[in-house]
Order: sequence, then structure tokens, then C-alpha cells
Amino acid sequence: MKQVLVLLTTLTLVACGGGGGSSDPTPIPPPPPPPPSVSKAEAFQLLNQATFGATEAAATGVMNIGVEEWIDSQLLQPASSQLPYLQSLPRPTPIGLLNADRIDIWFQNAINGNDQLRQRVAFALSEIMVVSQLGALEQAPYALASYYDMLARNAFGNYRDLIEDVTLHPAMGVYLSMLGNQKPNPDLNIRPDENYARELMQLFSIGLVELNIDGTSVLDTEGQPIPTYDQAVIEGFAHVYTGWTWAGFREFENAFPTEGNQVVPMQLYPDFHDTGAKLLLNDVVLPAGQSGEQDLAAALDNVFNHPNVGPFMAIRLIQRLTTSNPSPDYVRRVAEVFNDNGSGVRGDLRAVVKAILLDPEARPDMPMEIDGKIKEPLLRLTQLWRAYDAQSAGGGFPFVAASFFFGQGPLQSPSVFNFFSPFYAPPGEISDSSLVAPELQIATEFQNTFITNYFFYQTFFQNHLNTEELRPEDVYIDFSEEITIADDPDALIDMVSGKLLGGVMSDTLRQEIFDIVSVIPETDAALRAAETIFLVVSSPEFATQM
Repeated sequence: MKQVLVLLTTLTLVACGGGGGSSDPTPIPPPPPPPPSVSKAEAFQLLNQATFGATEAAATGVMNIGVEEWIDSQLLQPASSQLPYLQSLPRPTPIGLLNADRIDIWFQNAINGNDQLRQRVAFALSEIMVVSQLGALEQAPYALASYYDMLARNAFGNYRDLIEDVTLHPAMGVYLSMLGNQKPNPDLNIRPDENYARELMQLFSIGLVELNIDGTSVLDTEGQPIPTYDQAVIEGFAHVYTGWTWAGFREFENAFPTEGNQVVPMQLYPDFHDTGAKLLLNDVVLPAGQSGEQDLAAALDNVFNHPNVGPFMAIRLIQRLTTSNPSPDYVRRVAEVFNDNGSGVRGDLRAVVKAILLDPEARPDMPMEIDGKIKEPLLRLTQLWRAYDAQSAGGGFPFVAASFFFGQGPLQSPSVFNFFSPFYAPPGEISDSSLVAPELQIATEFQNTFITNYFFYQTFFQNHLNTEELRPEDVYIDFSEEITIADDPDALIDMVSGKLLGGVMSDTLRQEIFDIVSVIPETDAALRAAETIFLVVSSPEFATQM
């Protein structure tokens, strides 16, 4: 007992700085505060903004480490790729048949990829800087896969690098006819093609009118928007983009596509580049006598440094990720990060994406009706598949009919203007309120019928109970957990709501599902489970992203 008292006395003296020391020991710093608590509903909100669909497992991860830490961990994930997969497959005839495999690997990355945020941002960029399989690229699956991989690599890079990679990619060169563009030759009636020159400005960078940093239009003395460029500027940029075509040849006229050069940047052939002076944005004039590389670098710098780019890209990315109708303050905050990431760097997309997701307007304390957005149809499908462990006997997701059923498919836009316009406002309450709902442009009666029918077929027939009747390529879902508790309608609804809605379901929807499920005999557990899942995925609540 005496020894114990001596030990306690010694420990007390040490703790109090006693024992003959002349100064206090360095205090031990307090442990870092725990991450802020995140509810399941909040985790689902983030994941539906930043991934291809929230799942309970992913939500648990967010709840454990916090929103910002989850974003930071995603920013470090390397990019999942498409091109190596396509190149590993036998080459079919015609080569365009590989587009089915390109769609397959897109779904594989969207459903199972670890780089969910990167892939979601790449998908957003693919709807801004559009190229499409439909048209001249139908027989160029390698080029399409390479283009998407380029977007994924640049998703957290710098916007200036992104627009250069987009400009020189053969897929874009073919799609917007810059590839093969050559200097004027009046004798042969050759004039530089203006297609890419126009769309880079209108759709990829600055838009049609001058913008304030908050995305509102700059007005002239008569209250009218001020155009960002005119025909002379379009022509100036068109002359910049001359002399570029397929890489690897000695002569411009004899260059042609190969499996190798459709996945590397286009090459400059100096003899076909216009070396005259060129008018650019803000009355900047490129001097005569520069090389094609010098002209291109200066022209892209001219676009990159235009004050519209920050608010333009802020609006486009916010609309694709968090809300269709960001306030001017939200746009301004994100545009300011684009202009300066805090370290003096302009165009840092990593910082921009993080600012979009962490902004108070992205996760409001009191959501309002104008918050959030309509989920893109394709994202409703991927969320269902992720939540219910979708798979196929063949191991892939060769859903080549996605664009038919859902009005969307990876790199399958009907035009360079994407599947829908960022300015689309359906007639009625939304338009009358000066709001927009871009995704509703493809929510036609025809398309909604196909989507609903597909979800019906998916839940009632393409599920784990019917695998023997399915083809190897058919994707099926697994709701075996729901079957085990289907005798209890409330528990069943809670489980499905937890997997698909983060546990947030209106009383109206819950009552409707309860009434329907309750009339199904308890012995038909599979029908009860399928019916519950179908009613949720076909509901407006599932189609809305808050």
C-alpha cells in the first residue's frame, strides 16, 4: 500500500510540474475536433450530387468522415479509363460495333468505379464540351473513349489545359470540323471553317453575352445585353485553327485516321496554317507571322482570361451537379474561386468542384422548392443499379439501348447543344417564375413512358429471382433483403426508402405504397418487394435531387 501511495504522489507531482523542474512541460495539444455530424439524408444529398447514385454503404462512409473529408478523398482518386478496355478487345467489323463495349465500360465505371466524383464531373463536362457518337464519329469508338478519358483526367485539373486538350483532340476535330481546316485559298474557294471557333466561345467558355461575375448579364446604356463577340472575331479564331489534322503524316492532304492517331492530339502542318493577323476577343489582335502553335496558345489564353469564363463555367457545373437555379451569390462565390483558387491560380477545377459542393446553397439548412434539380434520366438508372447491386451473368453492362429508353447515353447527344439546353424552362409555373429546369426538355410523354416501363421491367422481371430466364447481357438487380421482411409493409417501405431516398419519404408516397402492398398476400413476398421498389423509382421524389 505504501508503494502505491508513493507512485500516486510521484504521478501527481509530474502532472503539476513538480519534482524540482524549473519550467512547465510543453502542454499536450487537445485532440482535433470530431468531424461535424452528417445525417443519412445529408449524406444521400451529397452523394446524389457527386456520384452516380447514393448507396447506404457510401452514405455510411460520408457519415463517418464528414462531407469535406469525403470530397478530399475523392479528389485524390485516379481516373478510371475506357480506352485500355476497348483496345484489349478483338477488333470487330465494322469497328463501330465497339461502341456497345464503350457504353459497357462507361456503365462499369459509373456503377463500380472508385473515382465517383471524377467520373460524375467528367459526365458533366461531356454535356458541356459535347462530342457524340451520333454522326461522323459513329465508326470512331477509340476516339470517343479517348475523349471521355481526357475529360476524366482533366476533371480536377486546370481549365486552360482542358480547353487545349479539347481543341486538339481528334474526336472534337472531326465533330466540329476543325480537323483538316486550312488557310484561305481564294482560287480554290477555300475559307477556314468557323464551326469550332463559334462553339468554343458560345458553348464551352464565355457564352453569347457579357456576364457580371455573378452570372447576370452586363447591360448597355439602353438596358440591352452586350454581345461577347461578332462575326469578325469568329473569323479570327477560325483562322487560328488552321493547319491541324491527323498526326503522323508528312503531308496534310494525305493524312487519314488510324487506330493510333485518333487517340493522340492533332498535328500542325505549318504550310496549311494561316500566318496573317487575327482579331480575337476584347479587340486583341494576333500579329502576323506567328506559328500555328503560337497562334493557338495565344488564342486559348485569350479565351481563358475572358472575365465570362468563371461565371459561365460556374453556372454550367452547378446546374449539372447541384441545382438548376443557383442564386447570383452562389454563382459569384464559385466564379471567384475559378478566378483565384486562394493561391493565385486561375481555372483550378479541383477548387471549383469543391466550392460547388461545399457551398451553403448546395446543402441548405432549410431547403426550398427552387433548390435542387431534376435528376437526369440516366442518373436515375445508375442510382437504382448502384443501390441494388446490379450485375449481369456476362459481368458487364452492355446497355446499348440506354439512349432509346432514357433519352440519354454516354457521348450520344443528338447535337453539340447536348440533350437539353441550360436555359430550358417548361411552360407554366416554372417559366412564369423565371426559373429553368433543363432536364425536363427530354421529359416528354413518349420518353417518360419508356422510362417508367423500363423500371417496371427491371424490378418485376430483371431481378435475382429470374436469372435463369435472362440473357448473359441482361442487367438484373438483387432485392433478396427486402423479401425477408416483406411480411411487414412498414419495415419493407423503410428499407426501400433507406436505400433509394436516404430515409426521407413523404407521408403521401408512404401511404400510397402501404395501401398497394397491403393488398398483396404476405405469401407473395417477391411481388411485395418489387412493387415497393417500382413505386419508389417511378415516383417524383426519386426523380428529384435536392
